This record gives sequence, C-alpha cells and structure tokens, in this order.
Amino acid sequence: MSRATSPSPNASTPPNRPRTPCRRPPDLDPACRIGRAAYTGSTVAAKLLDTILAKFAANHARLSTRRFFRAVADARRTQQQLLADILRRAAASDFGRRHGFDRLRSDADFRREVPIRTYADIADDIERVRRGDANALLPSGARVLMFAMTSGTTAQPKYIPVTNEVLADCRRGWNIWGLKALLDHPGSMLRHIVQVVSPMNDHLAPGGAPCGAITGLLAATQKKLVRRYYTTHPAVAHIPDSAAKYYTIMRLAIVRDVSWMVTANPATLIALARTANDRRAQLIRDVHDGKLDESLPIPNNVRAVLWDRLKPDKPRARELESLAARHDALLPQHYWRLSFLAHWTGGTMGLYRPQIRRWFGETPVRDIGLIASEGRMSIPIADETASGVLAVTSQFFEFIPADQYGRARPDTLLGHALQVGDEYFVVLTNAGGLYRYDLGDRVRVTGFLGEAPMIEFLSRDAHTCSLTGEKLTEHQVVAAMQSLVIESRASARAAAHEHLNADFIVAPVWGEAPHYRLFVEENAIGLHAATPIDAIDLAARFDAALCKQNFEYDSKRASLRLGPVQVVVLPPGTIARRDAALRAKRSHTSEQFKHQYLLTRPGDDDDLHRP
Repeated sequence: MSRATSPSPNASTPPNRPRTPCRRPPDLDPACRIGRAAYTGSTVAAKLLDTILAKFAANHARLSTRRFFRAVADARRTQQQLLADILRRAAASDFGRRHGFDRLRSDADFRREVPIRTYADIADDIERVRRGDANALLPSGARVLMFAMTSGTTAQPKYIPVTNEVLADCRRGWNIWGLKALLDHPGSMLRHIVQVVSPMNDHLAPGGAPCGAITGLLAATQKKLVRRYYTTHPAVAHIPDSAAKYYTIMRLAIVRDVSWMVTANPATLIALARTANDRRAQLIRDVHDGKLDESLPIPNNVRAVLWDRLKPDKPRARELESLAARHDALLPQHYWRLSFLAHWTGGTMGLYRPQIRRWFGETPVRDIGLIASEGRMSIPIADETASGVLAVTSQFFEFIPADQYGRARPDTLLGHALQVGDEYFVVLTNAGGLYRYDLGDRVRVTGFLGEAPMIEFLSRDAHTCSLTGEKLTEHQVVAAMQSLVIESRASARAAAHEHLNADFIVAPVWGEAPHYRLFVEENAIGLHAATPIDAIDLAARFDAALCKQNFEYDSKRASLRLGPVQVVVLPPGTIARRDAALRAKRSHTSEQFKHQYLLTRPGDDDDLHRP
C-alpha cells in the first residue's frame, strides 16, 4: 500500500485491519466513496425505519413551515399578537409591574412606557435571575433551563436566560430553516451531519442553572431521528483543547457519508478541514486501526464514551491514502460529497468565502441566519446570501434608524415600515425576559417577503470607530479589503493577495495627525510570493478603498484631519495567536467568537507591538 502524503517525515503506512460497514449509498462516485460493502439486514431495516420516520417528521415540519410563511404574509398582525402575549404573561414579573405591562394596550404604549435597554441596564435583574429569583424578569413559575453565555464588549460574558418558551422558539426557527435547506438540497436527506457545539454546562449560576452554550442544549434535546445522523457524540464538546477537539471531530466524521456541515463561524469549518489535512497521515492510521490518537489531551471519560465509534476501517483508510497521494493534500472536497455548508456569511464572515472554496470547492453555502444567544432574528431561504426573512413568530422586533442610533430616546420602526436599502439597529422583546433589548446588531433591509422585511447582518455597534467624526465601521473596513482582493484577482498580484481574506486588523492611532494602522502578516502582503507587494503601495490602496467606502473618511483625509493608513507587517501566526488568547479570555463558547477586524479605541493594539 502506498504511503500517504504527509507534512511529517516520520509518517508511516497504516497496517492492514478489517473494516466496518458504512452507510454511503452504492451509487457514489468511486473517487470519494466510503466503501461499497453490502448493507447488512439490520442496516437496511434501520434505513427503512428512518425513511418512514423522516416522512412523518417532514410532513409535520412542512405544516410548521406553511404556518410560518402565512405569518410572514401577515407579519404586522403576527407581531402585534406576539407582543400582546409576551406582555400578558410577563405582567406579574417585577419588571412587568414596574412598567405597568397590565395597562399597555398597543405597541405604541409599550414603546412609550418602556425605555430601550442594553445588557448593562438590566445586569442587576439578570443577576437576580441567576441567583434563582426568576420573577425579576419572568412570569411566575417560569423555569430557566440555562443561561446562554455570549461574549460582550467587556471581559465579562453576558448571561441570557433560556426558558422553555425561548427554547421552543429557537427550535421552531431552526426547523423552518432546516427543512427549507433540505428541500432545496434533496440529496442531503438521511445522510450524516457534522456540527460543532460547546457545553451547555460551563459552570453553574448561583441559583443552580447551568451556564454555557445554547448549542449544547439544542443538540441534547434534538429529535432522536436527527441525532442518529450527527457524526459527533455530545461528549466531544467536553474536550477542552481545541486542536484535540477538531481532530476528534474529523476522526469521527471522515468515515461517514457527510451531507452537510453546520457551525456559526466559517473559521471553524476551515480549522476542521486544515486539521484533517495537516494530520492526514495520523488520521489515516487511526481510521485503519480503529483508534484515536493517544497523544492528544482528551479526557479519559470522553475516550471511553467514543470507544464504540472507533471501528477499524481498512478500505476507507486505503481510499483516503489514495486521495491524499493523488492531490498531495486531503481536503473535504476530495473525500465528501457535500450537498451544502451552513454558516454565517454576513458582515465580516463574508471574508472567509475564498478560503472556504479552497477547502470545500464550489459547495453551496446556506447562511444560518442572524442568530445569537438572545434568539433568532432571521431565516435565510436561499443559498449564497446573508439575507433572511425576519423571524416574525419568535420575537417582537423594533428597528432604530442607523442615523439615530446612540440617542437617548431614538425613534423605532416596526418591520413592515422599514425601507429597502436602509440600515437599522435591532431591538427585540422575547419570552426570556428581554424587553426592548438593544441587540447592537446593524442590519440592512434587502427586500420584503409578504409584510416581513428581508434583512442581512452588517456589523456590531461596538465595531465602529470615529477619530475625527468619520464613523468608520467594521463593515466598511472589510468591504475595503474585499475590494482589494477582487482587484488583485484581475491583476498579476493575485497570488500575492491569496491570504488577504481574513488575517488583518485595523486599529485607530491618536496623534498630531490621527490615522489608522493596518496590521497584516508577512504572507498576507506577498513577501513570499513571486510578485511582492510593497507595504507602502498596500497602505495607499487600502486608504483609497476606505475613502470609497466612507465619504466622511474621504472628507477627513482630504482636509488632512486624518493622516494616511500605516501598514505594520507581523510575523506569520501573530493574529491567530492573538485571537486564541482573546477567545480563551472572553468568549467561553468558541463557535461564537468572532475575529475583530476593526479595533475601536487607540491603544487597543498595544499587544501587537509587544515582542
């Protein structure tokens, strides 16, 4: 048997071992099949049962989906009824009594009597709920299943109460999204799914409720039929070392007939694919031997749970080795027949698209929607767009016009009154104790479906910087870099810009002439490419791109109130190490961590200057 191509000079050929049967359909292209062993009687019976159950589940989901689209057609009335129901149930909460929920008769009354609040404004009430006093924000008898943790603008995480109602709303939104995606990609039915989740029990609140990632709760309470097709056991979420976790996920998944992959951040998909490629020799040996790399820091109890899933698979190992030798790499586009990928594509996440293509080929991408620990805001219904229909049945929404954001008492509009092309900030009210909650997400309206707006995520409010009144947003910074990438592909500099897709940071610098500093890594500006790009040239072109994106920036540059962009070249890997440190310190849930392309305060980049 030929040796697999590997970056390690010590890679050895896996010894021969027996295999276990798999579920790959027999009509798969032999170049990337998962074995053609005949199905056993028990496998055929299980598949038949799954098919029958799936039809029942699909019929139920179709009914739910039809109800949702009827609600979308009558979104104004749907939202009014939802708000009335939330206020009625929460009237007896301490918050509801303070604001006279029982006297409010319309959304106008609600908007007049209840101020818009940030997380900081309700932190004391949240802390009461964390200590077991749910009535601070919730109706009497409401049960808090967990607190979804999400990173905030400070080092302390936010704790978002998740009740039975919130969980049901979240699951309903995922069901609608999922059914539409599966119907649009019929080849994905009854095939395996790779998903990445974090534990729902990172720690316990003082009142005893678990605090962690809502993805863990969703996975644990998913229908049994769906869980059968998850490639990853829930125990994998409890592997603390990220490298070991990624390897384990790929070890379990690479022997399966994977149809689609889902995770919030596309960087996670890239990390999974890179892990399998970088460690392909070890991965092939483990597949062959039915093992999981014993050198990895994986807790013994997790290894014990996974033991039954680690069956030796000699034919699959041979297939993977052949693919690695043929392509001098081992990429998902080689060994899986993916129907689609699911991840965020809006805002800064769009920068990852070129890298996704390098690893996954032309696999379609379905955005998972504007969804956060606070709830779901949108449901995308088509591929290759960040735009999705407003989730009108899940939460009550208001929108602050972008030019009013930051005022003490801004006007708000309801969804049906928004204007296509305009930008707004989202304010939500839900059954989890969030009332007129400033989510801080900037969105653009791209159209309408019935009475519901189609919205796409642009950026967070925390990602806006203004040294001299230019109000530069992270979205504009990303768009400027994207324009350079597009420009470079049509020029001889295309190879040099191959890595200009994700690894950069822009930081404000205060001085006699305030300006912005662009941090890029050596390989990102072509220092190792055939046609190097001069850093001064890059600075000038990025500066010009920012002028095109932001007329206030252009005006400040023309009047010399802002100085030109300065480029700082960093050693390779610097930004990834910085992100890893921030993730460990602030995020608590790795799949929610987002690389920050625009720092907002002078001095925030001090760590990048330290040796």
